[in-house]
Amino acid sequence: MVLEATVLIIDNSEWSRNGDYTPSRFQAQIDSVHYLFSIKTNDNPENTVGVIANAGETPEVLVSLTADLGVLLKGMHGLGVRSESHFDTGIQIAQLVLKHRANKYQKQRIIAFTASPIGADEKALVKLGKKLKKNGVSIDVVNFGEHAANEAKLTAFVEAANNNESSHLVTIPPGPHVLSEQIRASPIVGAGGSGGAGGGFDFGVDADMDPELALALRMSLQEEEERQRRGAAAQSGGEPSGAAQQRAGDDGDAVMEDLDEDEQIRRAIQMSLMESQQEGASGDAMANDDLVASLIGSLPGVDPNDPALQSALGSDAAKNNTDNSKDKDKSDSK
Repeated sequence: MVLEATVLIIDNSEWSRNGDYTPSRFQAQIDSVHYLFSIKTNDNPENTVGVIANAGETPEVLVSLTADLGVLLKGMHGLGVRSESHFDTGIQIAQLVLKHRANKYQKQRIIAFTASPIGADEKALVKLGKKLKKNGVSIDVVNFGEHAANEAKLTAFVEAANNNESSHLVTIPPGPHVLSEQIRASPIVGAGGSGGAGGGFDFGVDADMDPELALALRMSLQEEEERQRRGAAAQSGGEPSGAAQQRAGDDGDAVMEDLDEDEQIRRAIQMSLMESQQEGASGDAMANDDLVASLIGSLPGVDPNDPALQSALGSDAAKNNTDNSKDKDKSDSK
């Protein structure tokens, strides 16, 4: 998040009426100004942006440095196409605007559009570029429209102003593309440019187009990173006390939550079968007692309440229980 003050320079000369860019050179610049303002102010809430129109009798400051979108819209309202562009003069006025910025900790940047032939010679532009470099002002130039005629001059100008790859020249030939989309993919807002929030979209999502989705993906990534950090801490011996107490309370068996789905199903089936066997054994014993009592009661001349008979039945039941317990011990030992 770069703390930066940026001045955008619009070329609103008669050359911007041309429709070789969608919908026209002038309107393509207006759309790009709105996009760049959004990128800069979203990158850092303390960033400020100003706008200059460099055509007419003299370049005009439309918007002083601000982070308020309403101020930008009000300042650009009614802007129209005028006569000739003054590229070098507009750069000098932009430098003065940046010099009087309120926050001196902000870095200084100029983004200039040029859609018409530049009248200044290459020597004067190189001198101006060196002055920008000396004063710590970075410059980005969007060369479109008359790009072939301006290529050599602008290349020399940007090279003179460049300091540690902080300045860029972006040449965009005419075509079916949208100018702001080409700027979006350029170093001006890309990985090597100033607006880090605009280029190389996180998760393949443009935060300006779908901020809610970008925020949700970013939060999901942060949660996953936090989960991985906790897992690494647990493996290295820094396990949370709650988890340690839970494991200390177990009887040596794995906690069900720590098992995979197949293992959990297998354990559940095993426990269910054991409960069924225990219920079946108790049910069989009760059924056998009832059967014996009914049979004895149906025999003629036999008293089911005879003490001798009850004693004999009790000894048989105890013997059966002993045999069942032995069989169970043998099966467990196997």
